[in-house]
Amino acid sequence: MEKRTGIFEGNDPFALARDWMSAAEAGELNDPNAMALSTVDRNGMPNARIVLLKSIEDGGFVFYTNYESTKAQEAFEAGRAAFVIHWKSLRRQIRCRGFVEREDGPLADDYFMSRSPLSRIGAVASVQSQPLESRQALMDRVEAVRADRGDSVTRPSFWGGIRITPVELEFWADGEARLHDRFRWTRSTPEADWDVQRLYP
Repeated sequence: MEKRTGIFEGNDPFALARDWMSAAEAGELNDPNAMALSTVDRNGMPNARIVLLKSIEDGGFVFYTNYESTKAQEAFEAGRAAFVIHWKSLRRQIRCRGFVEREDGPLADDYFMSRSPLSRIGAVASVQSQPLESRQALMDRVEAVRADRGDSVTRPSFWGGIRITPVELEFWADGEARLHDRFRWTRSTPEADWDVQRLYP
């Protein structure tokens, strides 16, 4: 296996992902942490949507959502999910497939309380993914929560983090004439060592 150098250098894919995220934060116009999250329903029909990645840990990737949302229900039922982050400014992307688990402890509490009061109120007021009669109906629910709790809204039990622990990661960088560089990291279980392969573009 050739030695990885430059932007692909290193033996820790999570450190590499953090390095790429830091580079994106310096140049991406909006939401450098936006990722396309993919799940499947019980019939195997896929779903994709954009969510915001909130932390890259030493062993996983964490985003936050309503646990009663379609994305959360599908992720937990299947026990796995995938995502891709594409940075147009860097001409790079990271793909991930892995297992999911809840993050509903102090980390989730801290992140929820870091959000603006209106964002916290909205998280409580929204029955995410369910049919909504009108915009006004949503705003009425927001005002009802605000009247009941003011700005002192703490994290509800139905809202928290989802951690994706990968068994496959791919780091991709654009190349001239579509001769891209791709390195795929795979392991059989989250406890196993990584195997790294260069892929044809």
